[in-house]
Amino acid sequence: MAVEVDIKALYEAGVHFGHKTSRWHPKMAPYIHSKRQDAHVIDLAKTVEALDKALPVITKVAASGKSVLFVGTKKQAKDIVKAAAEKAGQPYVTERWVGGMLTNVATTSAQIKKLKDLEKRMANGDLEKRYNKLEVQRFQEEIDALNLKYSGIKDLNGKPGVVVVLDTLVDANAVREAKNLGVPVVGVVDTNANPDFVDYPIPGNDDAIKGLQLMLDYFVAAAGEGKSKE
Repeated sequence: MAVEVDIKALYEAGVHFGHKTSRWHPKMAPYIHSKRQDAHVIDLAKTVEALDKALPVITKVAASGKSVLFVGTKKQAKDIVKAAAEKAGQPYVTERWVGGMLTNVATTSAQIKKLKDLEKRMANGDLEKRYNKLEVQRFQEEIDALNLKYSGIKDLNGKPGVVVVLDTLVDANAVREAKNLGVPVVGVVDTNANPDFVDYPIPGNDDAIKGLQLMLDYFVAAAGEGKSKE
Protein backbone atom coordinates (compact mmCIF):
# COMPACT_ATOMS: atom_id res chain seq x y z
CA MET A 1 0.00 0.00 0.00
CA ALA A 2 1.41 3.39 -1.03
CA VAL A 3 2.46 5.82 1.71
CA GLU A 4 -0.27 8.41 2.23
CA VAL A 5 0.79 12.02 2.71
CA ASP A 6 -1.27 14.13 5.10
CA ILE A 7 -1.40 17.82 4.11
CA LYS A 8 -2.69 18.76 7.60
CA ALA A 9 0.32 17.08 9.22
CA LEU A 10 2.63 19.01 6.85
CA TYR A 11 0.92 22.25 7.86
CA GLU A 12 1.13 21.47 11.58
CA ALA A 13 4.85 20.66 11.22
CA GLY A 14 5.52 24.06 9.62
CA VAL A 15 6.64 22.63 6.28
CA HIS A 16 5.02 25.64 4.53
CA PHE A 17 7.26 28.28 6.11
CA GLY A 18 9.76 29.50 3.50
CA HIS A 19 12.68 31.90 3.81
CA LYS A 20 12.60 35.69 3.68
CA THR A 21 11.40 37.01 0.34
CA SER A 22 14.79 38.73 -0.13
CA ARG A 23 16.51 35.32 -0.14
CA TRP A 24 14.28 33.51 -2.61
CA HIS A 25 15.34 31.64 -5.74
CA PRO A 26 13.15 32.62 -8.74
CA LYS A 27 13.00 28.98 -9.89
CA MET A 28 10.93 28.25 -6.76
CA ALA A 29 8.13 30.56 -7.97
CA PRO A 30 5.81 27.67 -9.02
CA TYR A 31 5.95 26.25 -5.49
CA ILE A 32 5.18 29.47 -3.63
CA HIS A 33 1.63 30.03 -2.40
CA SER A 34 1.88 33.56 -1.04
CA LYS A 35 3.87 36.02 1.06
CA ARG A 36 3.33 36.51 4.75
CA GLN A 37 5.00 39.63 6.16
CA ASP A 38 8.50 39.36 4.64
CA ALA A 39 8.57 35.58 4.13
CA HIS A 40 7.34 33.23 1.43
CA VAL A 41 4.71 30.60 2.13
CA ILE A 42 5.13 27.27 0.32
CA ASP A 43 2.15 25.75 -1.45
CA LEU A 44 1.60 22.50 0.48
CA ALA A 45 -0.58 21.08 -2.30
CA LYS A 46 2.60 21.13 -4.41
CA THR A 47 4.53 19.48 -1.56
CA VAL A 48 1.98 16.65 -1.43
CA GLU A 49 2.17 16.31 -5.23
CA ALA A 50 5.99 16.14 -5.07
CA LEU A 51 5.98 13.55 -2.29
CA ASP A 52 3.44 11.47 -4.21
CA LYS A 53 5.95 11.36 -7.09
CA ALA A 54 9.08 10.78 -5.01
CA LEU A 55 7.93 8.19 -2.46
CA PRO A 56 7.16 5.44 -5.05
CA VAL A 57 10.70 5.93 -6.41
CA ILE A 58 12.15 5.22 -2.96
CA THR A 59 9.85 2.21 -2.61
CA LYS A 60 10.90 0.87 -6.02
CA VAL A 61 14.62 1.26 -5.23
CA ALA A 62 14.28 -0.49 -1.85
CA ALA A 63 12.24 -3.29 -3.46
CA SER A 64 15.01 -3.83 -6.02
CA GLY A 65 17.52 -4.43 -3.21
CA LYS A 66 19.49 -1.26 -3.95
CA SER A 67 20.31 1.25 -1.22
CA VAL A 68 18.50 4.46 -0.32
CA LEU A 69 21.28 6.79 0.85
CA PHE A 70 20.09 9.37 3.42
CA VAL A 71 22.15 12.58 3.58
CA GLY A 72 21.80 15.31 6.20
CA THR A 73 24.97 16.91 7.52
CA LYS A 74 23.64 20.10 9.03
CA LYS A 75 23.87 20.22 12.78
CA GLN A 76 20.17 20.21 13.70
CA ALA A 77 19.31 17.36 11.32
CA LYS A 78 22.20 14.90 11.93
CA ASP A 79 20.65 12.85 14.71
CA ILE A 80 17.21 12.47 13.17
CA VAL A 81 18.67 11.55 9.77
CA LYS A 82 20.89 8.87 11.32
CA ALA A 83 17.97 7.49 13.37
CA ALA A 84 15.70 7.42 10.31
CA ALA A 85 18.28 5.67 8.12
CA GLU A 86 19.00 3.08 10.83
CA LYS A 87 15.27 2.47 11.26
CA ALA A 88 14.99 1.92 7.50
CA GLY A 89 18.10 -0.28 7.46
CA GLN A 90 19.71 2.09 4.94
CA PRO A 91 23.09 3.85 4.64
CA TYR A 92 23.56 7.46 5.68
CA VAL A 93 25.98 10.40 5.77
CA THR A 94 25.44 12.81 8.66
CA GLU A 95 28.92 14.19 9.23
CA ARG A 96 30.95 16.02 6.60
CA TRP A 97 30.44 14.85 3.03
CA VAL A 98 33.91 13.70 1.98
CA GLY A 99 34.67 14.82 -1.58
CA GLY A 100 34.52 11.82 -3.92
CA MET A 101 32.52 9.74 -1.43
CA LEU A 102 30.45 8.35 -4.31
CA THR A 103 32.48 9.27 -7.38
CA ASN A 104 35.93 8.18 -6.17
CA VAL A 105 35.04 4.56 -5.39
CA ALA A 106 38.65 3.35 -5.12
CA THR A 107 39.55 5.79 -2.33
CA THR A 108 36.27 5.35 -0.44
CA SER A 109 36.49 1.54 -0.64
CA ALA A 110 40.12 1.57 0.53
CA GLN A 111 39.25 3.74 3.55
CA ILE A 112 36.28 1.54 4.49
CA LYS A 113 38.43 -1.60 4.13
CA LYS A 114 41.07 -0.03 6.35
CA LEU A 115 38.41 0.87 8.94
CA LYS A 116 36.93 -2.65 8.96
CA ASP A 117 40.40 -4.25 9.22
CA LEU A 118 41.39 -2.00 12.14
CA GLU A 119 38.07 -2.66 13.92
CA LYS A 120 38.52 -6.41 13.48
CA ARG A 121 42.09 -6.34 14.79
CA MET A 122 41.03 -4.15 17.72
CA ALA A 123 38.16 -6.52 18.57
CA ASN A 124 40.20 -9.74 18.41
CA GLY A 125 43.07 -8.29 20.46
CA ASP A 126 45.65 -8.40 17.64
CA LEU A 127 46.58 -4.71 18.04
CA GLU A 128 46.88 -5.07 21.80
CA LYS A 129 49.25 -8.02 21.38
CA ARG A 130 51.52 -6.24 18.92
CA TYR A 131 51.59 -2.65 20.18
CA ASN A 132 52.00 -0.71 23.41
CA LYS A 133 49.12 1.15 25.08
CA LEU A 134 49.88 4.52 23.47
CA GLU A 135 50.04 2.98 19.98
CA VAL A 136 46.78 1.09 20.56
CA GLN A 137 45.19 4.37 21.66
CA ARG A 138 46.35 5.96 18.39
CA PHE A 139 44.77 3.13 16.42
CA GLN A 140 41.53 3.69 18.33
CA GLU A 141 41.68 7.39 17.46
CA GLU A 142 42.16 6.47 13.80
CA ILE A 143 39.15 4.10 13.99
CA ASP A 144 37.04 6.87 15.54
CA ALA A 145 38.09 9.38 12.87
CA LEU A 146 37.31 6.93 10.04
CA ASN A 147 33.98 6.04 11.64
CA LEU A 148 33.04 9.70 11.81
CA LYS A 149 33.38 9.87 8.03
CA TYR A 150 32.34 6.41 6.88
CA SER A 151 30.35 4.55 9.57
CA GLY A 152 27.04 5.18 7.81
CA ILE A 153 28.24 3.78 4.48
CA LYS A 154 30.33 0.86 5.72
CA ASP A 155 27.89 -1.62 4.18
CA LEU A 156 27.02 0.34 1.04
CA ASN A 157 27.65 -2.01 -1.87
CA GLY A 158 28.15 -0.20 -5.15
CA LYS A 159 26.35 3.03 -5.88
CA PRO A 160 23.00 3.72 -4.20
CA GLY A 161 19.73 3.48 -6.10
CA VAL A 162 18.59 6.89 -4.88
CA VAL A 163 20.01 9.66 -2.68
CA VAL A 164 17.66 11.47 -0.27
CA VAL A 165 18.95 14.92 0.75
CA LEU A 166 17.42 17.06 3.49
CA ASP A 167 19.07 20.35 2.48
CA THR A 168 20.18 20.67 -1.14
CA LEU A 169 22.32 23.76 -0.46
CA VAL A 170 24.21 22.45 2.58
CA ASP A 171 24.73 19.09 0.86
CA ALA A 172 25.22 20.38 -2.68
CA ASN A 173 28.30 18.13 -3.08
CA ALA A 174 26.22 15.02 -2.44
CA VAL A 175 23.68 16.20 -5.03
CA ARG A 176 26.46 16.92 -7.53
CA GLU A 177 28.15 13.53 -7.13
CA ALA A 178 24.85 11.65 -7.39
CA LYS A 179 24.04 13.56 -10.58
CA ASN A 180 27.48 12.77 -12.02
CA LEU A 181 26.76 9.07 -11.48
CA GLY A 182 23.22 9.24 -12.84
CA VAL A 183 21.76 8.41 -9.41
CA PRO A 184 18.36 10.10 -8.88
CA VAL A 185 18.11 12.62 -6.05
CA VAL A 186 15.08 13.26 -3.85
CA GLY A 187 15.66 16.56 -2.08
CA VAL A 188 13.81 18.87 0.29
CA VAL A 189 14.04 22.26 -1.42
CA ASP A 190 13.36 25.47 0.46
CA THR A 191 12.47 28.79 -1.21
CA ASN A 192 16.14 29.86 -1.41
CA ALA A 193 17.34 26.83 -3.44
CA ASN A 194 17.27 25.87 -7.12
CA PRO A 195 14.92 22.90 -7.60
CA ASP A 196 16.38 22.17 -11.05
CA PHE A 197 19.41 20.44 -9.51
CA VAL A 198 17.20 17.73 -8.02
CA ASP A 199 15.31 14.99 -9.86
CA TYR A 200 12.50 14.93 -7.31
CA PRO A 201 12.33 18.31 -5.54
CA ILE A 202 10.11 18.39 -2.45
CA PRO A 203 9.19 22.03 -1.69
CA GLY A 204 9.39 22.51 2.06
CA ASN A 205 11.03 24.15 5.04
CA ASP A 206 14.48 22.60 5.40
CA ASP A 207 15.18 24.04 8.87
CA ALA A 208 12.23 23.09 11.09
CA ILE A 209 13.05 19.83 12.87
CA LYS A 210 9.39 18.85 13.17
CA GLY A 211 8.93 19.24 9.42
CA LEU A 212 12.14 17.37 8.58
CA GLN A 213 11.15 14.56 10.94
CA LEU A 214 7.80 14.24 9.19
CA MET A 215 9.51 14.11 5.78
CA LEU A 216 11.90 11.45 7.11
CA ASP A 217 8.95 9.43 8.43
CA TYR A 218 7.51 9.39 4.92
CA PHE A 219 10.86 8.42 3.36
CA VAL A 220 11.37 5.64 5.92
CA ALA A 221 7.85 4.32 5.37
CA ALA A 222 8.42 4.29 1.59
CA ALA A 223 11.73 2.41 1.98
CA GLY A 224 10.12 0.00 4.43
CA GLU A 225 7.32 -0.72 2.00
CA GLY A 226 9.91 -1.50 -0.68
CA LYS A 227 11.93 -3.78 1.57
CA SER A 228 8.81 -5.80 2.37
CA LYS A 229 8.51 -6.51 -1.37
CA GLU A 230 12.14 -7.65 -1.80
